[in-house]
Amino acid sequence: MSQLRLNPLNGRWVTVVPERAERPTDFAPRSLQVETGPARPCPFCPGSEDVAPSLEVKGSDGRWRQRIVANRYPAFEGDEHLAVRNLGPVHVMAEASGTHEVFVFTPDHWGGLHRFSDADVIDVMNTLRMRFAEHAQRPNIRYTQAIVNHGREAGASLVHPHGQLLGLPFVPGEILDEERAFARFEGGCILCATVEAELASGERIVNENAGCVTVAPFWSGAPFELLVIPRQHEVNVTEAGDDSVASVALGVRDALAQLNALFGDVAYNLVLHTAPHHHSAHFHWHLHIWPKLVTTAGFERGTGVMINIVPPETAAEELRRVAVRV
Repeated sequence: MSQLRLNPLNGRWVTVVPERAERPTDFAPRSLQVETGPARPCPFCPGSEDVAPSLEVKGSDGRWRQRIVANRYPAFEGDEHLAVRNLGPVHVMAEASGTHEVFVFTPDHWGGLHRFSDADVIDVMNTLRMRFAEHAQRPNIRYTQAIVNHGREAGASLVHPHGQLLGLPFVPGEILDEERAFARFEGGCILCATVEAELASGERIVNENAGCVTVAPFWSGAPFELLVIPRQHEVNVTEAGDDSVASVALGVRDALAQLNALFGDVAYNLVLHTAPHHHSAHFHWHLHIWPKLVTTAGFERGTGVMINIVPPETAAEELRRVAVRV
């Protein structure tokens, strides 16, 4: 029987309809991308450093391991504070000031976070924390969004593994919704309570370590949606301790490896949610992973109500089954 489940982070209902799915392992892996067009070097590979100036994190051999590069086609650019203007009785606009960076987190063109060593994936999370702290010092940036789009189906325009950091002059509605949800929750923190409840039941646990728990959330709106939660209650990633950041990095890496073991080279969106800059009240930083296994259709777009054909309990069980092979 179908179920309605409430997502407490944004107050929206999702619909779980297991009868509409085949076996979870029957999802087809995405087709491998083939780069076409005129032969030209990848702008993110070693040897292309002169394409754009960058900040670099180097290894002991003097070669870069990570690069932060300004996006050639930025969605947000400039130092102006948000200034709203009314264009007549209906239309409202503002300049899209801020910053838009590309985070090239490996020199390996065919690499991926799921293959990273412990040390390398921890370095990636530490670099993210450093960039968030730097963005927080810019007066016009109120929120920083970190994302990884893996695969063309997930929005990636280039094959080389990379993420993006967008410094925004406003706080997005999704984050405001989550802030309000944390403030409304009676008796503590939504995600601290979620960790406690999921560890007690065990049925939606995907992986766990000393400082992090990864779950297929009860309110999953899409097949194999995952939520990576630090055990330590910390409002902002910039304030998180080294051990917590390291544990989350390993949890993310292991979850992506489990998805890869189950589906092959699956496309996905990885998103980090943290409290807005200079907000210190109600939040608990975390990461979302959304594999691109199904297409959002008219009902979902028309109502905002997601339909999930794989119960999160089934998803977690399938992912735990392959964890021993990761």
